[in-house]
Amino acid sequence: MDDLNDWPGRELDDEALDVAYNVRRKAGPELFERHMARYLAMSDDAVAGLPGHPGIVYDEASGERLDVWGVADGTPRPAFVFLHGGYWMALSRRESAFMARMLHEHGVATVVPDYTLAPEATLEEIVRQVRAAVAWVHRHGREHGLDPERIVVGGSSAGGHLTGMTMVDGWQEEFGLPRDVVKAAMPFSGLFDIRPITRVYVNEVVKLDVARAAALSPALLPRGGCPAVVAVAEHDGGGFVEQTRRFARHWGVEPLIVPGRDHFDVVLDLADAGTEASRRLLGLIASVTR
Repeated sequence: MDDLNDWPGRELDDEALDVAYNVRRKAGPELFERHMARYLAMSDDAVAGLPGHPGIVYDEASGERLDVWGVADGTPRPAFVFLHGGYWMALSRRESAFMARMLHEHGVATVVPDYTLAPEATLEEIVRQVRAAVAWVHRHGREHGLDPERIVVGGSSAGGHLTGMTMVDGWQEEFGLPRDVVKAAMPFSGLFDIRPITRVYVNEVVKLDVARAAALSPALLPRGGCPAVVAVAEHDGGGFVEQTRRFARHWGVEPLIVPGRDHFDVVLDLADAGTEASRRLLGLIASVTR
């Protein structure tokens, strides 16, 4: 690991860091609330009438639950596990299933876990929970119409960070999982080196120091081998764009810069099969072999 204090943006003052990472302020309160309402409305519409298994406890230690949507009778389907954003302290699985109908129509099931939000849970515990969700799909997915050999993980913002924490190597043994349990991944607008968070408003809630932030940064951890699409919005916060570019280089891929989108609406493109984001996700899933 490099020098703990040698991180991107360290030379910026606190105001400049806030501009880079406070995407809620960048959007403004009216647009932000409009985006959050769209998340909920689109998710409700997407799952209405879909076959599934909502409200399953996936982690006995925390009691956290997940929803499974878009399964079919007879043949287990690839599972897209979507990890919601909200800077680890907001949102839930209910606002996060907007891609479920599109994926169902293309033969893919959607799994949306909750995780305990900060400050009730530490970030280490949140990471453990989302890894436990992946472990649940691998162990119990077949009973619920999911193929445990075709798990693809994605997420937006803080969920992009959590996606990265399932992509890295070294955690799988603790859960009794194969190293390649995550077959592919698609983080959106993620945070992959979270040391800058120690100096922005979010840290009032997550309460990280630089050493803990480094240990929870996918860009600083042993690389896994899964194929990935690393996406970000054209009009995203500057910190998120830079983090995406750096992590894409680290992973050996070209970043997907989605034109005309901002931090909050870029991931909603997954509701529409005609968008580049959906085409790339469906291509990733199709590339996963049994």
